[in-house]
Amino acid sequence: MSEQVSRRAVVAGLLLLASGGAPLPDSPILPPEARDLWPGRDTVIRRGRHATIVGHGSGDDGRDGSDGGGLEEMAARADRAGLRVGLVLGRPVRPLVIVPESAQEAARLARVARADGLAALADGGRVIIVPELFATLTPTGKDVVLAHELTHVVAGTDGLPVWLYEGFADYVGYRDAGLPVMTVAAELAAEVRAGRLPDALPGPADFAMDDRDPARPARAYQEAWLACRFLAGRFGEETLVRLYRAARASGADRALAARGLTTATLTAAWRAYVRDQLG
Repeated sequence: MSEQVSRRAVVAGLLLLASGGAPLPDSPILPPEARDLWPGRDTVIRRGRHATIVGHGSGDDGRDGSDGGGLEEMAARADRAGLRVGLVLGRPVRPLVIVPESAQEAARLARVARADGLAALADGGRVIIVPELFATLTPTGKDVVLAHELTHVVAGTDGLPVWLYEGFADYVGYRDAGLPVMTVAAELAAEVRAGRLPDALPGPADFAMDDRDPARPARAYQEAWLACRFLAGRFGEETLVRLYRAARASGADRALAARGLTTATLTAAWRAYVRDQLG
């Protein structure tokens, strides 16, 4: 099909939306990331003010949003997440959220081996919900997870150190959540109070699931979050956003140098900040 959408198709799509219906799964008004998700099975599409939510058309328990009502709730939640992300990044955000039936299906859509232990994944231009774990979160937790993953989708992660892209996504996610620092960073706070202050910004291995230290990934996210929170507090949120974009364009070392920092000086200042916030 040509990339140019005919006026007839656009008008038909507008009529569907105006009448409360939804476009077909292969409709040209849907982005490619929302098409052909589960061939041969019904699809339900719900739209918020800016968000598009796609789920299965069967099921009646509402746990994964497949009854349609759950998708409407997800649309409202995704709209809020989009506003949160857009406020920080200074641009409009139109979330696309996919709601599969299981973690196994979420992993298939995201082309990863497993999605166990995750509540959602960022995958290209969309957020994929992992329904089993997402359903167990508090309302605040769901909002944080959606904003976190949507930040990955909109801001990108390529070429960045993991502490920066995970910390920035958590910074956006928790920015307006109203949660105390000690609550968000509970696992790290326990370590700090026990005299075990982290000595380096977290790397890829720190975020990996490890049976020897099951709480290590949680602490890694908290360390990364506090690094970005420190940068926003010291230099301002707009500078944090500019640093993030500069790091994607030219590397984290050059982006930090433009603010008079090196990884070593940032690490020292961050460790003092962690001690002050959690000690």
